[in-house]
Amino acid sequence: ADRQLPLRVVLIDRYGRHGQGQAYSTSDPAHLLNTPSSQMSALSDDPDHLVEWAATGVATSDAFLSRQAYGQYLRDVLAAAEAEAKPVSEVSRITADVVAIRPTAGGGLRLIQAGGAGLTADAVVLAIGSAPGTLPFPAPSSQRIVTDPWRPGALSALCNGSPVVVLGTGLTMMDVAISVTGAHPASTVLAISRHGLLPRAHRGTPATARPIWLPVIARFASSARASAGQVRLADLMWQVRAAIADSPDNWQQVIASLRPFVPGLWNLMPAADKRLFLRHVARYWEVHRHLVPPATASKITQLRSTGRLTVQTGRILAVSEQQPDELRIRLEARDGITELTAGWLVNATGATSDITATTDPLLRDLFASGMARPDPVRLGIDASTEGAVLDVNGRASKTVFTLGPPLRGLWYETTSIPEIREQAAALAQLLTTGHLRRARPGSAA
Repeated sequence: ADRQLPLRVVLIDRYGRHGQGQAYSTSDPAHLLNTPSSQMSALSDDPDHLVEWAATGVATSDAFLSRQAYGQYLRDVLAAAEAEAKPVSEVSRITADVVAIRPTAGGGLRLIQAGGAGLTADAVVLAIGSAPGTLPFPAPSSQRIVTDPWRPGALSALCNGSPVVVLGTGLTMMDVAISVTGAHPASTVLAISRHGLLPRAHRGTPATARPIWLPVIARFASSARASAGQVRLADLMWQVRAAIADSPDNWQQVIASLRPFVPGLWNLMPAADKRLFLRHVARYWEVHRHLVPPATASKITQLRSTGRLTVQTGRILAVSEQQPDELRIRLEARDGITELTAGWLVNATGATSDITATTDPLLRDLFASGMARPDPVRLGIDASTEGAVLDVNGRASKTVFTLGPPLRGLWYETTSIPEIREQAAALAQLLTTGHLRRARPGSAA
């Protein structure tokens, strides 16, 4: 960053989780990172930063840190950045909910908060994470239906021993199950999803590494992006399956070898193939790509073996509230339609699969005003390769940017720290060394 460019940086979070965000604000020490700490440095130019931080004794030096500890790490990184920025620049933290953004006559932006208060800015970065999924069936407005399990305090009431039904069988479900069953000895969890698939576990001792070669990777890596041509889903799947079949015990390395190329491969895939992937393949990719630590896998196995966690393949059709403390759930499974009762229902389906269905007031306003538009497959916000948000006519904004999960439609693999830290560094460079100075000489952000 250009230290001679004075900046006023305002961080806004609706829950006051500055630096942590949704993913790392959990207070349950049993919630672990799904990636080894050696790969989770917040700084793209210092890959050992997290490991060295943990080695000071602030956190245990386990391969998989708790997400609570990682949240403290991010707060420490933010505090260090604030101190380093002084006195030329300053950072302010605001706890508020921004519901709209409007351009001003002077070329800046006005951020409108819930309740009507606002503030002005020269540039805005939408670091909003993943938009929570919506329930895909009719349901009443009930305190016993948790639509966002990561809202502060959302899980505390569930730990009363009443049976819990969780929609989804992915990473979030595992964390919910561990928290609920750990807090009350009588609590049980029924997890329901269409495929009934659970994320695979990191291997304790990797198998002997073998070179991984896929024609599509070789072609992509050796070709200029403009001349690389299209990547067809059928070809890619055939090659991945062949590589795994050739070395079944080494499938994790096949997936790991493919991962760095996913954003580029996704960008070269026709829209029809992307939709086909999302409809039929995405769930299988996710459970093999986003692995869980051995300790988490062991806890889930124990819960299942003791009957405290049950995984059901099926589809919830509707939910009704029969009594103040009871939900009735209508479930379609392989053996027909049944009804069951539960004390709580938790939506753990993860990020929305259609950004236009979001209930987030800011996103809805950005789409309605034309300041932003969904990407072609509607996974997130449409943007340029630099992260500049595209308006309804496809024009790249000079003042509104985004990074991370909102760019899923552009890069697909954009929800993990290794991708986000690269995007954040590039966007910070753009804003501090050129963009603001060119757009608004002498201004602050």
